[in-house]
Amino acid sequence: MAKKITAKVTWVGKIDWELKQFHGQEYSTKKGSSYNSYLIRDEKTVLIDTVWQPYDKEFVKRLKQEINLNEIDYIIANHGEIDHSGALPELLREIPGTPVYCTAKGAQILKGHYHEDWNFVTVKTGDTLDIGESKLVFVEVPMLHWPDSMFTYMTGENILFSNDAFGQHFATESLYNDKVDNPELYQEAVKYYANILTPFSPLVIKKIKEVLSFNLPVNLICPSHGIIWKDNPAQIIEHYLSWADAYQENQVTIVYDTMWNATRKMAEAIGEGIRLADDTITVKILNSGIEDKNDIITEVFRSKAVLVGSPTVNNGYLHSLGGLLEMIKGMKFKKKKAAAFGSYGWSGEAVKQLSENLSQSGFEILNEGLKTLWVPDEDALAKGREYGKAIASKL
Repeated sequence: MAKKITAKVTWVGKIDWELKQFHGQEYSTKKGSSYNSYLIRDEKTVLIDTVWQPYDKEFVKRLKQEINLNEIDYIIANHGEIDHSGALPELLREIPGTPVYCTAKGAQILKGHYHEDWNFVTVKTGDTLDIGESKLVFVEVPMLHWPDSMFTYMTGENILFSNDAFGQHFATESLYNDKVDNPELYQEAVKYYANILTPFSPLVIKKIKEVLSFNLPVNLICPSHGIIWKDNPAQIIEHYLSWADAYQENQVTIVYDTMWNATRKMAEAIGEGIRLADDTITVKILNSGIEDKNDIITEVFRSKAVLVGSPTVNNGYLHSLGGLLEMIKGMKFKKKKAAAFGSYGWSGEAVKQLSENLSQSGFEILNEGLKTLWVPDEDALAKGREYGKAIASKL
């Protein structure tokens, strides 16, 4: 059902409680998500964004219950990705010719998705749309996180419609940040940043500072996924500036895969060594073969050092680490340290390969790695603890 945000603005989106995977199978959404669409009624009526394509008919049907579709003067497409634009074809079959405001890249992407030549009106930073008592101000934010992305700011109400920026995959009937469990909210917010926006961190800082330089008052930040930032909305902006600045906590994450638990035992011994050397360091040990890959990326994002371990199998490392390391390379993490470890039987190439991969991904490699022949005995486990202590001394 529609929910009033202000006298002029109504939430008309869709809460997706069942969503468990997103971007194909690339992103886990254990808490579901929402596709936030906003209806503005001033002297002119404006719809900002729509919902994901599977819910297009439901969206249009519910929108009709809220308003006569012919009263919609303008549609704003802040971003062309299908989770936000997916209902446009269904909607524009009902109200053809309605102007669709977007960036020039947005028009290209929407045409590429839907192969329709709608009534596009392209805008750039600083362009405005007078809708009566309020104006809409457009700000291009390319690569946050697609080339077409933009913000729309509503004067008078002082609302920033930020699309993917400042969002989370988080389903809740409670529309605002002060009405939900905040640790849960921030876990989803940092996971969203770590997995989606990290590669674009330099642009995040640049664009946020540009928007802040406009000195626009912001009462609400309305993203296109998750909650609306109502209570101290600047808090998420401050977090983004921190997360974008080579973020790290006092944490070491140990990621491994194992066949017969030899490498697991090494991981645990190394973790013990780190904690023996410095009990202020948070150590997290994650098996890449069974843990959620996006949760692992989130912990890597939080860490100042990452240790990666695998047995040598077929002259290489286990496949779960191959996929994860490819994700890590794409994240373009900055100012993080790394090392490798693993057990082996007769060749032992995996540790060197892991180190090379981590180096190519921009990590500072702390040492040549630790190898153990077969299953570690007490002496080998003691070496693992010493290895962990040596790692801690370099952080």
